[in-house]
Amino acid sequence: MLPVERLKQAADNTLSNKVIFTEGFAYGPDEGYFPLRKNIANWLSRYYAPAQPISAERICITGGASQNLACVLQVFTDPAQTEIIWLVEPTYHLVFWIFEDAGFSGRMRGIPEDEEGMDVAALERALDAFERSGDSASQDDQKKRHKPHRPYRKIYKHVIYCVPCFSNPSGTTMSHSRREALIRVARKYNALVVADDVYDFLSWGVTHPAKPVSCPQLRLVDIDRVIDGGPEDRFGNVVSNGSFSKLIGPGCRVGWAEGTEDFIHGLSQAGSTRSGGAPSQLTSTFINELLEDNFLPEYIANIIVPEGRRRHCLLASAIKTHLGHFGVSFTPDPETNPVAGGYYIWIQLPAVLTATQVCQEALELQNLVLGCGETFAVPGGNAPGGDLHRRLRLCFMWEDEGRLVEGVGRLGLVIQSILTKVR
Repeated sequence: MLPVERLKQAADNTLSNKVIFTEGFAYGPDEGYFPLRKNIANWLSRYYAPAQPISAERICITGGASQNLACVLQVFTDPAQTEIIWLVEPTYHLVFWIFEDAGFSGRMRGIPEDEEGMDVAALERALDAFERSGDSASQDDQKKRHKPHRPYRKIYKHVIYCVPCFSNPSGTTMSHSRREALIRVARKYNALVVADDVYDFLSWGVTHPAKPVSCPQLRLVDIDRVIDGGPEDRFGNVVSNGSFSKLIGPGCRVGWAEGTEDFIHGLSQAGSTRSGGAPSQLTSTFINELLEDNFLPEYIANIIVPEGRRRHCLLASAIKTHLGHFGVSFTPDPETNPVAGGYYIWIQLPAVLTATQVCQEALELQNLVLGCGETFAVPGGNAPGGDLHRRLRLCFMWEDEGRLVEGVGRLGLVIQSILTKVR
């Protein structure tokens, strides 16, 4: 699924054009390579069809979603003033290190999700309880800061992290009503919502394969522009974290952020950008060509989405065949979910099994690597929330199709072996 030949052609064309490669080899503007910013804005406007078109001034180029999250925290948070990081649970586990590096070790809290995504009512109750508990900083404490005042930024009191579409690891997609509620809660408590919108384009309605591919929901950043009259201040309460990692390949290390114009300018002033120049400047010139001639949107629609749909269905079918009789269930099921996509299937084991046991024996008996559900629990809690101790994450976008079926078959042998011992 890697667009190797087209990338080779794009690199050759770019490096053969002195005007382009001279800019590509330079540090680049703080906000990133402008032609790519403009083309991303146009692409997003066509795909999401927001109420207002997206301008290049709302976009800055990043070194991928992870690098950008680190920069967001550098610019818009201060451990002396920003209080809690609120994360949907289960959540993408490697963000924990990024938050800890930014000074928030021990200050992360998990919020459960259901079939509509993050339980925003539970989030609001938790925020309200925190504000009333006495743990929240007083006005005098809020005057303390580790970072100097800068006119291009604000310091948010809370950060809320989520993956609204096809969440990692559960594959859940947040409903529109939840998105609206989340923005209202963020405004009420002076919180910044960091939305990892990295799987949005990998959307297929398997029950309606003839329908054109479309995004399942407007992004949080689109809703923040218009709901209740628009943002309450010039920075807004949402940043959309986009990436080409899931569309072209993570090694390209090019992504984008979208927010208000003032937020994006502030983000572009991160010290590492001011010193090192725009992230991924040279690679941005390669990626830009893939948008310039509309190659990438067509590639996604004609190659990645059909292949992703096929792999998703194949893995789901293998689970039903090899694991269903053990009492294993999973979500999202491409045969019943009106919206399906992303990278993952989220398995629930029967009550007599634990994910830790299954993962350990799978590695020992079958050299099989699985995503243990407890890995995706927010650190600091007394115990993982919900039923994570019975959950496994399977990825259908990495291994070849035949190995997907083989892997599920080998997992079935592991489960059978454990159940035999239990009985």
